[in-house]
Amino acid sequence: MRKILFLALLFSNALLVTAQNASYWQQAVDYKMEVIMDAEHFKYKGKQELVYANNSSDTLRKVYYHLYPNAFQPGSEMAERADNIKDADARMVRKTKVGDTEVKENRIQNLKPNEIGYLKVSNFKQDGVVAGTKTIGTILEVVLAKPILPHSKTTFTLDFGGQVPLQIRRSGRNNAEGVAFSMSQWYPKIAEFDFEGWHADPYIAREFHGVWGNFDVKITIDKDYVLGGSGYLQKPNKIGHGYQDAGVQVKYPKGTKKLTWHFVAPMVHDFTWAADKEYLHDVVKGPNNVDLHFLYKNNPKIIDNWKKLQPLMVQVMDFYNKNIGKYPYKQYSFIQGGDGGMEYAMCTLILGNGTLEGVFGTATHELGHSWFQHILASNESKHPWMDEGFTTYVEDLAVNEITGKKAVNPFEENYKAYYSLVNSGKEQPQTTHADRYDLNRSYSISSYVKGSIFLSQLGYLIGQDKLAETIKRYYQDFKFKHPTPNDIKRTAERVSGAELDWYLTDWTQTTNTIDYGITAVSENAENTVVSLERIGRMPMPIDLQVEYTDGTVESFYIPLRMLFFEKANPNPLIKRTVLNDWTWANPKYEFTIEKPKSTIKKITIDPSGLMADVQLKNNTYEVK
Repeated sequence: MRKILFLALLFSNALLVTAQNASYWQQAVDYKMEVIMDAEHFKYKGKQELVYANNSSDTLRKVYYHLYPNAFQPGSEMAERADNIKDADARMVRKTKVGDTEVKENRIQNLKPNEIGYLKVSNFKQDGVVAGTKTIGTILEVVLAKPILPHSKTTFTLDFGGQVPLQIRRSGRNNAEGVAFSMSQWYPKIAEFDFEGWHADPYIAREFHGVWGNFDVKITIDKDYVLGGSGYLQKPNKIGHGYQDAGVQVKYPKGTKKLTWHFVAPMVHDFTWAADKEYLHDVVKGPNNVDLHFLYKNNPKIIDNWKKLQPLMVQVMDFYNKNIGKYPYKQYSFIQGGDGGMEYAMCTLILGNGTLEGVFGTATHELGHSWFQHILASNESKHPWMDEGFTTYVEDLAVNEITGKKAVNPFEENYKAYYSLVNSGKEQPQTTHADRYDLNRSYSISSYVKGSIFLSQLGYLIGQDKLAETIKRYYQDFKFKHPTPNDIKRTAERVSGAELDWYLTDWTQTTNTIDYGITAVSENAENTVVSLERIGRMPMPIDLQVEYTDGTVESFYIPLRMLFFEKANPNPLIKRTVLNDWTWANPKYEFTIEKPKSTIKKITIDPSGLMADVQLKNNTYEVK
């Protein structure tokens, strides 16, 4: 326990040390929860004590809680959204054929009373005094008994009762892979209040945002269940199940029907757990003596894959530590949860029955979220690209390295997916709230793919060495905070010296595209004149490569004036000439190669493929 308290204090101090300025603040919470599971009827009841620190300069007269399980009910906003979006999530809306007619079944709308999810709060008190509450869908509005003054604390206590829904998405019971309980977003969770105000977003489809704090959670459940999740299990030798001495049989007192699992999780903004009677549990040592837990079903068809996964994830964590920053906790759990993959504090719930390649890819992505969502916790509802995109970027790097693919451009498929969205005419700006995208496909490509390209293309702008330095400094400066888009931009500016406001604006706040072309290659005496054109609205510096008929290669670099920066030669083995800069206001540009046109075999704009030019066919001049 002393180690855990020390970690909490260490993280709290880190917030003060790395704060960019004296005005930075964030709220803090300490949760204590005791919950008793009625596993037979898929219900639970519990008590919660929450110490809330108002570190803002605002006087708070209301607070809000998330009641996520209420989304899994007929008539909920999540159910209505699934009815009305054109490309509904297949987990929520099933398509079947009745004769020649395609019929859609909204699984949430069809849930029966004993299959729905719900979370009900009662006996809410503030410092022992009753406060007024009102449930509005997935949000609990609380009118406080007394205002919370700036820089003061108050204690909330409440009772809660819930029902675990049939697993449709993320949280639930008895899913397709046979996992009994996937308990994510299962408790009354206080909403985030920051410099923008309250973030009491209803749970409609997407992501989460939370307040950092310390969790002390006791879960009482039938003794046959094996649990895994967030935090550190207290007195694991009394529980058994491989948590301390793998393979040791623990004898329970005669007549024992239930056990209490006690977890403590310092400095996290979420608490998740899963339980099943058939979980196998392995523990391997990861980098920096971190315990990596693997909990998966005792299914002979998947055991070999899960065994092979374990050393791979040791390599992945080591890769992330070296390329982002040190993982700060002492455990991480990979848990078969049966619904895609989703990131949680110190753990992930993932599908477990697929191929090794599929499970490895999902586990690698979800582990990456520990850095970008559970340590660098941007507001995932407002800026999902900062989490999903940056995680996709490091996932692609890790998979490329660990599997030995060693592709020159491991992000090539991301660019193709982005181009397909642009060409579809369905793109929306990345400033769109995650719930407001017209299509799930538009959300996914914008968040995962275009968000990843934000970084890979940033490497094109400032150089790969500066990008690597930017990611590490971003992590160091903003871990255990809630960085905004401006923070990653300013970090890159500090590292490189480049001016990048235009890049953040055009790439994330508009749907402006990059499109450059070679319009002419002409002779001028013994020289060659190359004419270029900017067709898209978004400007970029230009790397241009010339291949000659004698087999030699030369590159030319055209700086972008508004970048106020000259990138180092990305390939020092190739001679590079730095040309005059190109202004945005002039869509035309010409330069001269001091060699005859007859000596030129091929001219290529951006041979790296890292600039997201949406029309590649005009990027090359080639003599056939």
